[in-house]
Amino acid sequence: MLNAATIAITILVIYFLSSIKILREYERGVIFRLGRVLPRPKSPGIILVFAPIDRMVRVSLRIDTLEVPPQDIVTHDNVTVKVNAVIFFRVMDARLAVLEVSNFLYATSQLAQTTLRSVLGEADLDELLSQRDRLNFRLQTILDRHTAAWGVKVVLVEVKQVDLAEQMIRAIARQAEAERERRAKIIHADGEYSAAEKLSMAAAVLQSQPVAVQLRYLQTLVEIGTEKNTTIVFPLPVDVISSLSRILNSAAPPGSGRQATLQEVAT
Repeated sequence: MLNAATIAITILVIYFLSSIKILREYERGVIFRLGRVLPRPKSPGIILVFAPIDRMVRVSLRIDTLEVPPQDIVTHDNVTVKVNAVIFFRVMDARLAVLEVSNFLYATSQLAQTTLRSVLGEADLDELLSQRDRLNFRLQTILDRHTAAWGVKVVLVEVKQVDLAEQMIRAIARQAEAERERRAKIIHADGEYSAAEKLSMAAAVLQSQPVAVQLRYLQTLVEIGTEKNTTIVFPLPVDVISSLSRILNSAAPPGSGRQATLQEVAT
Protein backbone atom coordinates (compact mmCIF):
# COMPACT_ATOMS: atom_id res chain seq x y z
CA MET A 1 0.00 0.00 0.00
CA LEU A 2 2.89 2.29 0.84
CA ASN A 3 4.56 1.53 -2.40
CA ALA A 4 1.42 2.39 -4.38
CA ALA A 5 1.11 5.75 -2.60
CA THR A 6 4.78 6.50 -3.24
CA ILE A 7 4.40 5.65 -6.90
CA ALA A 8 1.29 7.86 -7.16
CA ILE A 9 3.03 10.77 -5.47
CA THR A 10 6.06 10.34 -7.72
CA ILE A 11 3.83 10.35 -10.79
CA LEU A 12 2.07 13.49 -9.60
CA VAL A 13 5.37 15.25 -8.94
CA ILE A 14 6.70 14.28 -12.35
CA TYR A 15 3.45 15.41 -13.96
CA PHE A 16 3.58 18.72 -12.12
CA LEU A 17 7.20 19.30 -13.06
CA SER A 18 6.50 18.50 -16.68
CA SER A 19 3.65 21.01 -16.63
CA ILE A 20 6.02 23.85 -15.80
CA LYS A 21 6.90 25.87 -18.91
CA ILE A 22 9.14 28.91 -19.22
CA LEU A 23 8.48 31.58 -21.79
CA ARG A 24 11.23 33.95 -22.88
CA GLU A 25 10.78 37.71 -22.95
CA TYR A 26 10.10 37.77 -26.71
CA GLU A 27 7.68 34.82 -26.64
CA ARG A 28 3.97 34.49 -26.03
CA GLY A 29 2.11 31.28 -25.34
CA VAL A 30 -1.30 30.67 -26.89
CA ILE A 31 -3.10 28.10 -24.72
CA PHE A 32 -5.79 25.76 -26.03
CA ARG A 33 -7.79 24.28 -23.15
CA LEU A 34 -9.97 21.40 -24.23
CA GLY A 35 -9.76 22.77 -27.78
CA ARG A 36 -10.80 26.31 -26.88
CA VAL A 37 -8.28 29.13 -26.92
CA LEU A 38 -7.87 31.23 -23.81
CA PRO A 39 -8.74 34.93 -24.23
CA ARG A 40 -5.24 36.18 -23.47
CA PRO A 41 -1.90 34.60 -24.43
CA LYS A 42 0.48 33.75 -21.62
CA SER A 43 3.15 36.34 -20.80
CA PRO A 44 6.89 35.65 -20.31
CA GLY A 45 7.91 33.76 -17.19
CA ILE A 46 6.88 30.51 -15.55
CA ILE A 47 3.48 29.12 -16.55
CA LEU A 48 1.66 25.83 -16.02
CA VAL A 49 0.40 23.79 -18.96
CA PHE A 50 -1.53 20.73 -17.83
CA ALA A 51 -1.38 18.22 -20.63
CA PRO A 52 -3.43 16.75 -22.20
CA ILE A 53 -6.04 19.27 -21.15
CA ASP A 54 -3.92 22.20 -22.25
CA ARG A 55 -1.84 22.59 -25.38
CA MET A 56 0.48 25.56 -25.85
CA VAL A 57 1.72 27.16 -29.08
CA ARG A 58 4.80 29.36 -28.77
CA VAL A 59 4.87 32.48 -30.91
CA SER A 60 7.92 34.73 -31.24
CA LEU A 61 7.37 38.50 -31.33
CA ARG A 62 10.82 39.33 -32.71
CA ILE A 63 11.28 40.82 -36.16
CA ASP A 64 11.68 38.00 -38.64
CA THR A 65 13.30 38.09 -42.08
CA LEU A 66 11.78 36.45 -45.12
CA GLU A 67 13.61 36.33 -48.43
CA VAL A 68 11.41 36.26 -51.50
CA PRO A 69 12.94 33.97 -54.15
CA PRO A 70 13.76 35.49 -57.57
CA GLN A 71 10.65 36.19 -59.63
CA ASP A 72 10.44 36.54 -63.42
CA ILE A 73 8.62 39.81 -64.04
CA VAL A 74 7.56 41.53 -67.26
CA THR A 75 7.55 45.28 -66.70
CA HIS A 76 5.01 47.72 -68.07
CA ASP A 77 7.29 48.47 -71.06
CA ASN A 78 7.64 44.74 -71.89
CA VAL A 79 11.11 44.13 -70.44
CA THR A 80 11.75 40.78 -68.74
CA VAL A 81 13.67 41.06 -65.46
CA LYS A 82 14.40 38.78 -62.52
CA VAL A 83 13.77 40.41 -59.14
CA ASN A 84 14.16 39.20 -55.58
CA ALA A 85 13.31 40.98 -52.34
CA VAL A 86 13.52 40.71 -48.57
CA ILE A 87 10.68 41.31 -46.09
CA PHE A 88 10.99 42.29 -42.42
CA PHE A 89 7.90 41.54 -40.32
CA ARG A 90 6.85 40.72 -36.80
CA VAL A 91 3.86 39.20 -35.02
CA MET A 92 1.83 41.83 -33.20
CA ASP A 93 -1.04 39.58 -32.02
CA ALA A 94 -0.02 36.01 -31.21
CA ARG A 95 -3.63 34.89 -30.87
CA LEU A 96 -4.54 35.97 -34.42
CA ALA A 97 -1.32 34.53 -35.84
CA VAL A 98 -2.34 31.11 -34.52
CA LEU A 99 -6.10 31.21 -35.14
CA GLU A 100 -6.47 33.05 -38.45
CA VAL A 101 -3.84 31.27 -40.55
CA SER A 102 -2.34 27.81 -40.38
CA ASN A 103 1.25 28.96 -41.07
CA PHE A 104 1.75 32.70 -41.15
CA LEU A 105 5.36 32.37 -42.41
CA TYR A 106 4.34 30.40 -45.48
CA ALA A 107 1.28 32.57 -46.07
CA THR A 108 3.34 35.77 -45.86
CA SER A 109 5.91 34.32 -48.26
CA GLN A 110 3.32 33.40 -50.88
CA LEU A 111 1.56 36.73 -50.54
CA ALA A 112 4.88 38.55 -50.95
CA GLN A 113 5.68 36.67 -54.18
CA THR A 114 2.33 37.44 -55.81
CA THR A 115 2.38 41.07 -54.66
CA LEU A 116 5.93 41.54 -55.94
CA ARG A 117 4.96 40.30 -59.41
CA SER A 118 1.79 42.37 -59.61
CA VAL A 119 3.24 45.67 -58.32
CA LEU A 120 6.53 45.59 -60.23
CA GLY A 121 4.73 44.44 -63.36
CA GLU A 122 2.90 47.78 -63.43
CA ALA A 123 6.14 49.81 -63.36
CA ASP A 124 8.48 50.71 -66.22
CA LEU A 125 12.10 49.60 -66.23
CA ASP A 126 13.38 53.13 -65.58
CA GLU A 127 11.00 53.45 -62.63
CA LEU A 128 12.13 50.07 -61.28
CA LEU A 129 15.78 51.13 -61.41
CA SER A 130 15.51 54.75 -60.25
CA GLN A 131 12.43 54.91 -57.98
CA ARG A 132 12.95 51.83 -55.86
CA ASP A 133 12.08 53.57 -52.59
CA ARG A 134 8.60 54.41 -53.80
CA LEU A 135 8.02 50.84 -55.00
CA ASN A 136 9.31 49.45 -51.70
CA PHE A 137 6.87 51.63 -49.78
CA ARG A 138 3.98 50.53 -52.01
CA LEU A 139 4.87 46.87 -51.52
CA GLN A 140 5.08 47.34 -47.76
CA THR A 141 1.70 49.09 -47.66
CA ILE A 142 -0.08 46.37 -49.65
CA LEU A 143 1.45 43.51 -47.68
CA ASP A 144 0.75 45.16 -44.34
CA ARG A 145 -2.88 45.71 -45.27
CA HIS A 146 -3.38 42.02 -46.10
CA THR A 147 -1.41 40.57 -43.17
CA ALA A 148 -3.05 42.79 -40.53
CA ALA A 149 -5.89 40.24 -40.24
CA TRP A 150 -3.31 37.60 -39.28
CA GLY A 151 -1.80 39.73 -36.50
CA VAL A 152 1.36 40.25 -38.58
CA LYS A 153 2.94 43.66 -39.15
CA VAL A 154 5.15 44.11 -42.23
CA VAL A 155 7.84 46.54 -41.12
CA LEU A 156 9.92 46.92 -44.27
CA VAL A 157 10.19 45.61 -47.82
CA GLU A 158 13.37 45.99 -49.86
CA VAL A 159 13.93 44.97 -53.47
CA LYS A 160 17.40 43.45 -53.30
CA GLN A 161 18.49 42.82 -56.86
CA VAL A 162 17.23 43.39 -60.40
CA ASP A 163 18.83 41.10 -63.00
CA LEU A 164 18.64 42.23 -66.63
CA ALA A 165 19.38 40.40 -69.86
CA GLU A 166 22.79 41.00 -71.44
CA GLN A 167 21.38 42.81 -74.47
CA MET A 168 19.34 45.10 -72.21
CA ILE A 169 22.47 45.97 -70.20
CA ARG A 170 24.25 46.92 -73.43
CA ALA A 171 21.28 49.02 -74.53
CA ILE A 172 21.25 50.89 -71.20
CA ALA A 173 25.00 51.48 -71.52
CA ARG A 174 24.54 52.92 -75.02
CA GLN A 175 21.74 55.13 -73.75
CA ALA A 176 23.92 56.44 -70.92
CA GLU A 177 26.78 57.07 -73.34
CA ALA A 178 24.50 59.00 -75.71
CA GLU A 179 23.17 61.05 -72.79
CA ARG A 180 26.71 61.92 -71.70
CA GLU A 181 27.62 62.92 -75.25
CA ARG A 182 24.52 65.10 -75.50
CA ARG A 183 25.44 66.89 -72.27
CA ALA A 184 29.03 67.38 -73.47
CA LYS A 185 27.84 68.96 -76.71
CA ILE A 186 25.48 71.28 -74.86
CA ILE A 187 28.25 72.34 -72.47
CA HIS A 188 30.63 72.90 -75.39
CA ALA A 189 28.01 74.96 -77.25
CA ASP A 190 27.36 77.06 -74.13
CA GLY A 191 31.10 77.68 -73.83
CA GLU A 192 31.35 78.76 -77.45
CA TYR A 193 28.40 81.07 -77.00
CA SER A 194 29.90 82.65 -73.88
CA ALA A 195 33.27 83.02 -75.61
CA ALA A 196 31.62 84.67 -78.62
CA GLU A 197 29.85 87.15 -76.33
CA LYS A 198 33.11 88.00 -74.54
CA LEU A 199 34.97 88.41 -77.86
CA SER A 200 32.24 90.68 -79.16
CA MET A 201 32.51 92.85 -76.04
CA ALA A 202 36.32 92.92 -76.36
CA ALA A 203 36.09 93.95 -80.02
CA ALA A 204 33.74 96.78 -79.09
CA VAL A 205 36.20 98.04 -76.47
CA LEU A 206 39.16 97.80 -78.85
CA GLN A 207 37.23 99.62 -81.53
CA SER A 208 36.44 102.49 -79.18
CA GLN A 209 40.05 102.68 -77.91
CA PRO A 210 42.59 102.20 -80.77
CA VAL A 211 45.49 102.51 -78.33
CA ALA A 212 44.34 99.29 -76.69
CA VAL A 213 45.28 97.42 -79.87
CA GLN A 214 48.88 98.58 -79.57
CA LEU A 215 48.93 97.64 -75.88
CA ARG A 216 47.62 94.21 -76.72
CA TYR A 217 50.31 93.85 -79.38
CA LEU A 218 53.02 94.74 -76.86
CA GLN A 219 51.60 92.24 -74.36
CA THR A 220 51.72 89.54 -77.03
CA LEU A 221 55.39 90.32 -77.73
CA VAL A 222 56.13 90.02 -74.01
CA GLU A 223 54.42 86.61 -73.87
CA ILE A 224 56.45 85.43 -76.88
CA GLY A 225 59.70 86.73 -75.39
CA THR A 226 59.24 84.82 -72.13
CA GLU A 227 59.70 81.54 -74.00
CA LYS A 228 63.17 82.55 -75.32
CA ASN A 229 61.84 82.80 -78.84
CA THR A 230 63.67 84.97 -81.42
CA THR A 231 60.62 85.27 -83.65
CA ILE A 232 59.31 88.83 -83.89
CA VAL A 233 55.75 89.44 -85.05
CA PHE A 234 54.81 92.77 -86.64
CA PRO A 235 51.13 93.40 -86.97
CA LEU A 236 50.09 94.64 -90.41
CA PRO A 237 46.60 96.06 -90.64
CA VAL A 238 44.34 94.41 -93.19
CA ASP A 239 43.22 97.81 -94.47
CA VAL A 240 46.76 98.64 -95.59
CA ILE A 241 47.03 95.34 -97.46
CA SER A 242 43.68 95.91 -99.16
CA SER A 243 44.68 99.42 -100.26
CA LEU A 244 48.01 98.18 -101.62
CA SER A 245 46.26 95.39 -103.50
CA ARG A 246 43.90 97.85 -105.19
CA ILE A 247 46.84 100.08 -106.22
CA LEU A 248 48.69 97.18 -107.78
CA ASN A 249 45.62 95.97 -109.62
CA SER A 250 44.97 99.43 -111.07
CA ALA A 251 48.65 99.83 -112.12
CA ALA A 252 48.85 96.51 -113.94
CA PRO A 253 48.46 96.71 -117.80
CA PRO A 254 45.13 95.51 -119.13
CA GLY A 255 45.19 91.97 -120.46
CA SER A 256 48.57 91.19 -118.92
CA GLY A 257 46.98 88.37 -117.04
CA ARG A 258 48.72 89.39 -113.79
CA GLN A 259 46.39 90.56 -111.09
CA ALA A 260 47.88 91.19 -107.71
CA THR A 261 46.02 89.40 -105.04
CA LEU A 262 45.84 89.98 -101.35
CA GLN A 263 47.72 86.73 -100.70
CA GLU A 264 50.62 87.69 -102.98
CA VAL A 265 51.01 91.08 -101.35
CA ALA A 266 50.93 89.53 -97.89
CA THR A 267 53.70 87.07 -98.86
